[in-house]
Amino acid sequence: MHQTGETVLRMTGITKQFPGILANDNVSLELRAGEVLGLLGENGAGKTTIMNILYGLHKPDKGEIYVSGRKVEITSPRQAVDLGIGMVHQQFMLVDQLTALENAILGMPTARPPLIDLESVRVRFEKLAKEYQILIDPSTPVWQLPVGDKQWLEILKQLFRDAKILILDEPTAVLAPSQAQQLFKKIRQLTEEGGSVIFISHKLDEVLEITDRITVLRDGHAIGTIMTEDATPSNLAQMMVGRPVYSDRKQRPPLETKQEMLVIEDLCCNDDRGIPALKNLNLTVYAGEIVGVAGVSGNGQKELAENIAGLRQKVKGTIRINDKPVTGVIRDTSLLGYIPEDKHKTGLVANFSVEENMILKIFDTHPFTRWGLLQGDAVRRTAGALIEEYDIKTPDSTIPVRHLSGGNQQKVVIAREINGKPVLLVASQPTRGLDLGAVESVHDILLRERSRGTAVLFISAELQEVMTLSDRIIVMFEGEIMGELDAENANVNLIGGMMLGHREEHKDRARI
Repeated sequence: MHQTGETVLRMTGITKQFPGILANDNVSLELRAGEVLGLLGENGAGKTTIMNILYGLHKPDKGEIYVSGRKVEITSPRQAVDLGIGMVHQQFMLVDQLTALENAILGMPTARPPLIDLESVRVRFEKLAKEYQILIDPSTPVWQLPVGDKQWLEILKQLFRDAKILILDEPTAVLAPSQAQQLFKKIRQLTEEGGSVIFISHKLDEVLEITDRITVLRDGHAIGTIMTEDATPSNLAQMMVGRPVYSDRKQRPPLETKQEMLVIEDLCCNDDRGIPALKNLNLTVYAGEIVGVAGVSGNGQKELAENIAGLRQKVKGTIRINDKPVTGVIRDTSLLGYIPEDKHKTGLVANFSVEENMILKIFDTHPFTRWGLLQGDAVRRTAGALIEEYDIKTPDSTIPVRHLSGGNQQKVVIAREINGKPVLLVASQPTRGLDLGAVESVHDILLRERSRGTAVLFISAELQEVMTLSDRIIVMFEGEIMGELDAENANVNLIGGMMLGHREEHKDRARI
């Protein structure tokens, strides 16, 4: 990577207030040509807000934006695109029913509207895909693409629009380590060609690897900007959180009794495309233990969690929770707590208030409903207690949950799912996209549940996290369990090999 020193973007004194939340308070940052600027901060620190302002999704209350030295007012994404600014959002902005090619050109002007010359567009798509070695068939419908390819398509979409300033918001959240390295190569290629990248991530090792400078936000303020060569994980964490953060394996008492809480036998199911996702899977999880599921995203983890929750139909096999067969959606909150992989699609109703989301599963039970009417006082009391217990940052319980930061939205889901004191907790990617402080908080909550005697199935694409939190680790590849390891003595290389499909050699240790 190189830097020309020329400033291509300057944001000065940016202030943005939402109802009850000061998201950005007099924030300034600058981006130079040919550099990668890291943007770090906890959830709610204001990173996404300031980038949404740059991309024309929000209007700042105060402050100025200069692109290539010229003062601009960006009032829409179209205007941002015309200025050469592209943004890859944390949540995919793709239309599932359209093809990869159709998504790439969506919203772009055409030479002869309303007609689209798909053939010339296809040639350009394939040329760009080849240049950046992105292997996506342009005619594939987006819903059929693996999650990693959707991320590549989002990046390709911005290259298609000739983005000179590219904002990447948590771009590696859905990528395996090897895919993340591939992305870094593409980022370097972009900057060597004169482009500039703003890289938002919670993974300190990635920020240290790919960036030239790092700007840290905390509580809506810019804490400072440092050269990456002068940064360390500990001083960055201190700047982000305001205190030291510890990520070592936490001590926990050993499992004393082996009471089976989740028993899965010969489970087979298909994914959304009708392709086998789980193949004769067998698994037992005991009360008071955390079983970590490692593996690259898209190897059956999502389907496993959905089967346990009764949200996906199995082809064959049995699932029992506390000796009760799972035959459909589980509404018994004392039996199962389910933290889904995608909190926006499955975990929350965005336009409902925080308190309404807290009681989604139990709204029709006493004391929340009487004579068919919702009892606001009871709802508010329960929500208030959970907001305090889980340290959820919200002005009050009546605001729509969509106004909360990603980390606080996740805490709403976790609080609701754990409130029923379930015997089994399935936590699927519960820390995806969360900052250091929020990750630490989620880990503490899961360990607390373990101490209470809950059986926890913990699914994460972050190998280090699985090793930090689990008692046992199983590794999944293409819908099968490649092997099982004791987390205390887990071998990173062995797990890495299993994640790529190499079965554990010691078959006696691979039994679940």
